[in-house]
Amino acid sequence: MSRTLISQAQLQRGRGRVLYWLVLSVVVAVFTLVFIGPLYWMVTGALKSGQEIAQTPPTIWPQDPQTQNYIDAWNNLALGKLLFNTFYYAAGAVLFQLVLDTAAAYSLSKLRPVFGNAILGLMLATLMIPAMVLIVPQYVTVIDLPILHISLLDSPFAIWLPMVANAFNIFLLKRFFDSIPDDIMAAAMMDGASPLRTLWSIILPMSRPILGVVSIFAVTAVWKDFLWPKLVMPHPDTRTVSVGIYAFAGGTPQNVVIAASVIAAIPTVIIFLIFQRNIMSGLTTGSLKG
Repeated sequence: MSRTLISQAQLQRGRGRVLYWLVLSVVVAVFTLVFIGPLYWMVTGALKSGQEIAQTPPTIWPQDPQTQNYIDAWNNLALGKLLFNTFYYAAGAVLFQLVLDTAAAYSLSKLRPVFGNAILGLMLATLMIPAMVLIVPQYVTVIDLPILHISLLDSPFAIWLPMVANAFNIFLLKRFFDSIPDDIMAAAMMDGASPLRTLWSIILPMSRPILGVVSIFAVTAVWKDFLWPKLVMPHPDTRTVSVGIYAFAGGTPQNVVIAASVIAAIPTVIIFLIFQRNIMSGLTTGSLKG
């Protein structure tokens, strides 16, 4: 029998059951308001007029909903171009991470190179370094790529290449590959399959959940990133959606900016709602061995 804060006997009593469900309902309601409140304010704020959104105290629901704000945001801020750029950068990040991070995790998990554990430890140690500390050396590298001495400013590789070395995703993939029995690898080797053939024909088809998780992480990382794209994508034609909205926010009404933010958030919300089951299964499958 599992131990809990409240025993089953207390829950079966009338007073204990009522108190338990009351506390649970209050906690769930509070956390729901904390997480849903900003989203509700953003969606309803995009439907308000400029005067209404600036008034104090704010209105809970728009007095005169104005859907024209979304049309103005799409046209005035060139959201179509910004969304296309972001999709393009996100697709490239997914491709590079799936190829290179999967290869790194596969080699550390199944091929077991010399000093593999030390290499993995050094990779994980980079997770302890604040991201802001790496901004300057990464930017210096991008503006003058070593050996080649070329600038990657306004090039998608300025976003793709730093995202490839993702220690967290390599760790997730390695943990999942560790859960795949070694007997499968041995059987493939007896059949004459090379390590690359085994990866392509056996490991990857079994790893679809975790590959989906890595893909979603890569998409959301590109979508929500602001500082790095702002530094390496200075030209208006190469901006991401977050940088583009910020660039136009100075001379644009606040309600239109909020409407643009709603439009920019819709793709990631849709992706999460579609693949939320894959996210949970991919994160938990590799936690069990066998």
